Amino acid sequence: MRRITFFILLMLTMALSASAQNLKAGRDLPAVPTIPEVDSPKQNGSVPLGDINTFREIQLDIPICDGPFKPSWESIEQNYPGTPAWLREAKFGIWVHFGPQAAGESGDWYARKLYNETTPAYQNHLKRYGHPSEVGYKDVLNKWNPDKFDPEALTKLYQKAGARFLLIQGVHHDNYDLWNSQYQPWNSVNIGPKRDMLREWADACYKYNMRYGVTFHHEYTWWWWQTAFGADTKGEKAGVLYDGHLTLEDGKGKWWEGYDPRLLYGIDLREYEDVDKKAHSPWSPPKDGILWNHLDYARWYATQWALRMMDVTANYDPDFIYTDGTMEGPFCGNGTGTFYKCNAMPLVMADFYNRTLKKRGEVNTFSIVKFRHPTNGTVNTAEFGWPDSINTSQAWMREGPVGDWFYAPGFIYDAGSVIRYIIESISRDGCAALNIPMKPDGSIETACETMLEEVGKWMDVNGEAVYGSKAWTTYGEGPLDKNGKIRKLPGHALKEQHAKFPFTAQDLRFTVGKNGSLYAFCMKSPEAGQKVTIKSMGKKQLKKVKKVSLLGYSGKLKWKQTADALEITAPATLPFQTSVVFKMD
Repeated sequence: MRRITFFILLMLTMALSASAQNLKAGRDLPAVPTIPEVDSPKQNGSVPLGDINTFREIQLDIPICDGPFKPSWESIEQNYPGTPAWLREAKFGIWVHFGPQAAGESGDWYARKLYNETTPAYQNHLKRYGHPSEVGYKDVLNKWNPDKFDPEALTKLYQKAGARFLLIQGVHHDNYDLWNSQYQPWNSVNIGPKRDMLREWADACYKYNMRYGVTFHHEYTWWWWQTAFGADTKGEKAGVLYDGHLTLEDGKGKWWEGYDPRLLYGIDLREYEDVDKKAHSPWSPPKDGILWNHLDYARWYATQWALRMMDVTANYDPDFIYTDGTMEGPFCGNGTGTFYKCNAMPLVMADFYNRTLKKRGEVNTFSIVKFRHPTNGTVNTAEFGWPDSINTSQAWMREGPVGDWFYAPGFIYDAGSVIRYIIESISRDGCAALNIPMKPDGSIETACETMLEEVGKWMDVNGEAVYGSKAWTTYGEGPLDKNGKIRKLPGHALKEQHAKFPFTAQDLRFTVGKNGSLYAFCMKSPEAGQKVTIKSMGKKQLKKVKKVSLLGYSGKLKWKQTADALEITAPATLPFQTSVVFKMD
């Protein structure tokens, strides 16, 4: 009898232990929701969108991890302890904006553009794969084989280049999850590489002590994918529908049997005003409004959107999460968040922070909500140029790609552009994150690797002016542009105009290091013997400077501080031709 009792207790203990492990692993998440059936689409553009001002925000009924954070912005702002110190220390990160869209070698948004007969991506797709009515993006996924994809080697290289965190793409607008997704069968484990790519990145980051976040861009999907429901307007394929119209039944006997195309492409929403027109624009989302004729579908869509993010935060333990957009947040009813209003974003964040608290004992993670106003609990980011003043209102970063967000031939790999991008960001109290384009096979070009090595050498010498730094009283000085403002590196993707931007040694940027020293970055290295005049550091503006040195140079500098400026004579030998950093104590 005692043996039976002992056995029962042992089994109960094992069951409770397994239950606890399931909870820790995130297997307490809800079941996969069933996509609702919808009516056949009406005539294109015939249905007006609902009014976002009269539509009350929906509160999703998704259970979240227990903890102090509730699924509302108010609760997050009240309970969040502040942006973790490691982000300021890190300062520079590398974007891993990589996925099957690289296979088109057509730059960003290849998947959407391959269904637009006016684009180069459409022509590239015809040459590589065939007509999108016969061989669509789903088939690109199946054929994609990044056999040179090596996250460990890349993480090591990026760390050597000076990066202290990675932004790793989890899912782009194409709706294809790059992890072993519980909620999206169209993923990298099931289709294409047959690899959990996010897990490989996470393992590499853990090995090299690299912070990492996961980016999610799938809120756009329902309006972004509307091109897949069209057809050519001319030529021998005119009127032949693209593969977005295919159904689950159509897959019988084919490689994609059992995979519902609706879970990849979404549904045809072109009956709503403006949707089809904007689908063929270079970028713009449809007008602001609510899918009042598809409210059940919209709720399902937002629920699945949230659950996929919760799947990652529960099972991959990232240091931060990222959502794309141009407005206050996903599902806000306007801009990129058009079509629905709900609390999906604060719900995901509350679950993430509660899980972090349970796993780590503290909330040292954060959420990037692109373009959101300063909110305790979020970090801001943008792709464009830099502000004309220092911004200390919240933690933020500037992000951009080298060449483009997805690979295409002919990119320029210039270390000076990358270094100056970092300097422009940190001098204004921000961080920098740059995408390194990866080829379809998962490798990077030799010239790109050389560029990263050059950046790493610069960071090794000048890192004390970067890592842990903060903005000084002014971000910089130098020649003015035509608008009377200090000229700066152009925004957007780093291309030829950035490599050839006519900076001089008098284009200066400043930071204060965590050691208390003041640093001045020349955006272009001076010539030997050239005098660098720093007007912001004369005796009228700054207390007496006791010492001036040049990072990477061991000799003694010739300098003097007058009432109006600090004047430094460049030595005969300079450590770098791209940019040099003077240190003032």
